[in-house]
Amino acid sequence: MTRPFFSKERISHFELFGRKADNAIGQPKARLREGYAVDIQDIASRYTLDSATEFLFGQNVNSLSAGLPYPYTVPEASSGSHPANEFARAFGKAQHEAAYRFRFGLEWPLLEPFRHRTQDSMDIVRAFLDPILTEALDKKREAANTGLPQDKELKDEDTLLDYLVRHTDDHTLLRDEILNIMIAGRDTTATTITFAVYMLAKHPKALAKLRAEILSKVGSSRSPTFEDLREMKYLRAVINGKLTAHTVLFDFDPCANRNAATLSCGTIQLPYHSQGGLASVKDWREPYYVPPNTMVQYSVWMMHRRTDLWGPDALEFDPDRFLDARLAKYLTPNPFIFLPFNAGPRICLGQQFAYHESSFFLVRLLQAFADIELAPDSQPPESRAPAEWAGAPGRKGREAIQPKAHLTLYAQDGIWIKMQEDASNSA
Repeated sequence: MTRPFFSKERISHFELFGRKADNAIGQPKARLREGYAVDIQDIASRYTLDSATEFLFGQNVNSLSAGLPYPYTVPEASSGSHPANEFARAFGKAQHEAAYRFRFGLEWPLLEPFRHRTQDSMDIVRAFLDPILTEALDKKREAANTGLPQDKELKDEDTLLDYLVRHTDDHTLLRDEILNIMIAGRDTTATTITFAVYMLAKHPKALAKLRAEILSKVGSSRSPTFEDLREMKYLRAVINGKLTAHTVLFDFDPCANRNAATLSCGTIQLPYHSQGGLASVKDWREPYYVPPNTMVQYSVWMMHRRTDLWGPDALEFDPDRFLDARLAKYLTPNPFIFLPFNAGPRICLGQQFAYHESSFFLVRLLQAFADIELAPDSQPPESRAPAEWAGAPGRKGREAIQPKAHLTLYAQDGIWIKMQEDASNSA
């Protein structure tokens, strides 16, 4: 039901992105002029939440209207009771609770015999969503009572909810589908923006190169178009570099079933390397039998760090790996090593929407700001990288913050930064 909604015209919803991005970038300008750092994770989360709610069902949560938080060192008038903050907080907490269940597999209900851990949070989320869903279903019934034929085709002015209610009256199904797309469309893109800015702050040469591309293609004030983003190769490389350095989703869990296209009914035979581990096609040895209804988990987080797949510099944030000879050496012959959106027939429906939304925000951000640096003094002490991490192998020894995860990656207590405004674009 959902796939037709993600057409090229809809995933290029730049007018919506523009309104939200201008608001999201205007607020840190004011805060930075006060002399305070800002939390890019908070800004990105508000931008994507407002964009997602308006895109999906035409009603904006307006989380940007709640204002940005101050650093932990600054006493502030609390905006925690703002309805948008309550919704966002409940939305995030519910994901934490759902992720907690993964540790216990099918036995998780035994730990919640009397009340679901997600109940309180979901009550707040449903209090926002249910009236919207009810209104949409009521409109459908009113239209049906007119006796006129009802067209199920997707119209230009439709939101996703408008489209879905033409296909089902199931309130629970509608709510679950909308929430599923909200998580996929809001959290993943917010994480992409957050950690892209984090990487650019840690790699000033990449920041300078990206900003030079933006200014040469779009200038210092014009909003980017679909054609602009398509031509900005380094921008896409920066986002891809972030998606390998900090994968948004950690793993996927496909399951062998009786409907799978398999070598024998209900089974899958995976290529297995003679020295252990799954192999590429050219290294097939004896197949490895997977019985029907078996969950097979693979870690995207680990795959993006394998030196045998990406080369000896696999742990480096290096956008140029998607542009230079390494592209033809590693990724082109084996595209399934890059799986931030999964792949094949089950690839993420919102892949291009996510690229466009995050690209648009980064362009507008770097048009407004000439430099970005981390603000460790504003980062809460408990969310800074512990001293014992220094020199640790892998990316752990290079982090300035503490990456965490529920259903998606995030930074504990955000990522606090300071930015220098472009003198020619400081209005």
